[in-house]
Amino acid sequence: EFATRSLPLAFALFALAACNSGNEPRVVVPPPVMDGDSVRFRADSPQVKVLRSEPVTEQNRESIKLPARLVWDESRTVRIYPPLSGRIQRLLVQPGDGVKAGAPLALLASPDLGQAQADARRAAVELGLAEKNLARATELHQHGVLALKDVQAAQADQGRAEAERQRSVARLKLYSGSEVVDQEFAVRAPISGVVVERNANPGQEVRADQSANSPLFVISDPSRLWVQIEAGETVLRALKIGEPVLLSSAALGDQQFKARIEQVADFFDPQTRTVRVRASVENTGRQLKAEMFMNAEIEIDRGQFIRVPESAVMLRGDTQYAFVDEGEGRFRRQKVVAEEASFGQLRVRSGLKSGERVVVDGGLLLMQLFSRQR
Repeated sequence: EFATRSLPLAFALFALAACNSGNEPRVVVPPPVMDGDSVRFRADSPQVKVLRSEPVTEQNRESIKLPARLVWDESRTVRIYPPLSGRIQRLLVQPGDGVKAGAPLALLASPDLGQAQADARRAAVELGLAEKNLARATELHQHGVLALKDVQAAQADQGRAEAERQRSVARLKLYSGSEVVDQEFAVRAPISGVVVERNANPGQEVRADQSANSPLFVISDPSRLWVQIEAGETVLRALKIGEPVLLSSAALGDQQFKARIEQVADFFDPQTRTVRVRASVENTGRQLKAEMFMNAEIEIDRGQFIRVPESAVMLRGDTQYAFVDEGEGRFRRQKVVAEEASFGQLRVRSGLKSGERVVVDGGLLLMQLFSRQR
């Protein structure tokens, strides 16, 4: 057991001794030449190989990603509650069915409708009787048999009966019911669209005051959705109506969908300290679903800056430095003013020029060389 454990150690010692033996040539690394804020390596120096540089360009816009959620377009959505109490007798549509405005969705047996129908019939009978009494009173008055006050009383009775008739008919029209007393009320679609939600079952008792509960039906046009975006205070000024938005989701792979900002709320959520931004997106292919979480990518104006990775900027004390690759093994230390961007990136406001090559890997080695110089 001891021999087994000692074997790797013995091998390592052997390898170390072989490396230190006089048989192996020693690699001599030439020292770099320091000159103020510049350092120069020989072209064949192995230290240059660990330094990786990239060209930088000046820009004024950058993309930010914000959390978003898809919801129904409320300008094309209606939630249907029963205007009358009753019992559902029959359902005529299923979720996913397309409907036209005015199409029946369900049939209710409603005593409330029966009462309204009976009131309309009774008002019609009473109006007919009042009109006959008025005609009879008028004729008798013309023959001097009946006093004028009796004619006037008959006119008043006819006016009240006519008003009650108009009221009962208007109420019945509100429910789109016939004057036949059948108590059958049809729940109809107020707009054309797709039945996206149904919370009704045959035999279910419904009430006219259940608006606090779930609606019986939700009809919407899923070919267009709203996008609810939560934005923080730092990007609020850049969010303007009409700005384009790119939507993406891990569930949809590399697909992106174009949206456009339509509204920016006038207040912040006191809990999350975010403001709600609303955009709209076309969904003719029906790939997007309501209540789906998305990433909203928005391009905003940041002023002139140069974007670099965080690894390209070194901090010493309160001063930020970047290293410019001037070619042929020469690197220049440059003071910069940078601020945090996003996703491991920094925005350099001053110190770098467009087209310069900046060290993005290995800058720590250069920083150590300048530290030793002092």
